[in-house]
Amino acid sequence: MDSEDDMHDANDLESLDDDFYSGDTALGSDDGDAEYDFVDNDTDDSEDTAYHRQQQNYTILSEADIQQRQEEDISRVSTVLSIPRSAACILLRHFNWSVSRVHDEWFANEENVRRAVGLLEKPVEIQNVRELTCGICFENYPSDKMTSATCGHSFCGTCWRGYISTSINDGPGCLMLRCPDPSCGAAVGQDMIDTLANCEDKEKYHRYLLRSYIEDNRKTKWCPAPGCEFAVEYVIGSGSYDVCCNCSYGFCWNCTEEAHRPVDCDTVAKWILKNSAESENMNWILANSKPCPKCKRPIEKNQGCMHITCTPPCKFEFCWLCLGPWSEHGERTGGFYACNRYEAAKQEGAYDESERRREMAKNSLERYTHYYERWATNQSSRQKALSDLHSMQNEKLEKLSDRQSQPESQLKFILEAWLQIVECRRVLKWTYAYGFYLPENEHAKRQFFEYLQGEAESGLERLHQCAEKELQVYLDAEFPMKDFNDFRTKLAGLTSVTRNYFENLVRALETGLKDVGSSNSQATCSKTSSSKNLGPKSKSGKNRGIGTSSKSAGPSRSSDESNLCLWSCDQCTYANPRSAKTCQMCEHQR
Repeated sequence: MDSEDDMHDANDLESLDDDFYSGDTALGSDDGDAEYDFVDNDTDDSEDTAYHRQQQNYTILSEADIQQRQEEDISRVSTVLSIPRSAACILLRHFNWSVSRVHDEWFANEENVRRAVGLLEKPVEIQNVRELTCGICFENYPSDKMTSATCGHSFCGTCWRGYISTSINDGPGCLMLRCPDPSCGAAVGQDMIDTLANCEDKEKYHRYLLRSYIEDNRKTKWCPAPGCEFAVEYVIGSGSYDVCCNCSYGFCWNCTEEAHRPVDCDTVAKWILKNSAESENMNWILANSKPCPKCKRPIEKNQGCMHITCTPPCKFEFCWLCLGPWSEHGERTGGFYACNRYEAAKQEGAYDESERRREMAKNSLERYTHYYERWATNQSSRQKALSDLHSMQNEKLEKLSDRQSQPESQLKFILEAWLQIVECRRVLKWTYAYGFYLPENEHAKRQFFEYLQGEAESGLERLHQCAEKELQVYLDAEFPMKDFNDFRTKLAGLTSVTRNYFENLVRALETGLKDVGSSNSQATCSKTSSSKNLGPKSKSGKNRGIGTSSKSAGPSRSSDESNLCLWSCDQCTYANPRSAKTCQMCEHQR
């Protein structure tokens, strides 16, 4: 964990690389007071992990990089096809900046390509006369004051500038500009724009041209972070869609939402839509209000009395329970805090449908609130962790180095821990969106998912507390503390164990919880059991096997059967396969 090769680049604050969760180790379990004595044995794994993380399936492009690539593509097409650079630019723009496609189409049928993009094979020269008439303003001008595209249709400089300026102000469509003559389809290239347009319009045109190189290319996209001007070139079909820009923003290449691995894009889209839609407002209104019997406006009851008065101009007085006129109520109907009429009608079934709809809306709202609150809480915790990571990098690491007489190169395990916390908070946040859409009737999957999620969350909380609160003791110390190396071992161990928890969680969700039902598989047993709790506890306090649920889900597996698959390490509490002689986590002898 102390290895410098195991550290992320400082820019990897928002999202770790695609192979962050690529390990094959089994899920472990640890105690808050456990000893973690395996830091020095982790060097090889750290180097392997660092090597994998360098194998990015995307490239970050700055504006200078984009311009360079664009110029190279234009030069390549111009050289191969022996055409002017302005014509090469028009061709590339038409074929979405694909050099290979330009070559294929051109050599397959040059005539059709020229006709489609407006490139004439032989330019028409302006007539050699003293004066020419502008085709827009119909004024006569000397021939040297007139300009035309390759088609020979002449227009004065003022009309050309007005035509070009209007087209550029209308948006990126100016990149496909044609001759002003309605009957002509000759293209107006970048060379004419540079000659005729004013400085402001030329700058806009070049900006549109630069952006089109990214937006029209299916392999490149702009980083969606506000104010970011970096673009990303992605190797399509290379695996994970998670991308981390140089601005530190992590996003999904496929849907351009923030990075959400291991949850798929469809689930994320549904969750974001639900968070922003009016459906939950309507659910709240339905669950917590009733319509006025007279004007039908929804009313929320905010006092104890059942006597409700609608707001002006309605002012209708009615009973909250039965919605009947209050004038018909009194001692014979139960008084102010009860309504015998309502109770009698309810027993007869008169209110069954409305009550059922209200109860359903209330349950739906409560369920959504449960998942949303935890989703939002982990999001805010992640933002706080990012802030703490910045503070640690810029201020506290140097202070800790001075207080504990340790070189900063030996304190990188702290940054590794904070990077792990940031990434795990992101994963944990999206698991709540996953859980919300997990079908209620799939009891075994839900039980398995909640177990993995709970184990990962408890491991993360231990790591976060250690990095946030226990570290503060060493930051506040005036002199070096003797037990700092013990703290180093503990924090590095918690980082490693927490990573393993989340590796298993991510792997399970990405495979659709397919391990459920494979209760006889030793691999499943190794992945989903811990040394102290082999399954979610039932109300009686007994453990139940993972991958099974209630009677309808099949026979449950006992804890004794699960224990046969594993042995727990005395040092790190990691759950190892029975056949292993040394701990797969810390290499401690059995």
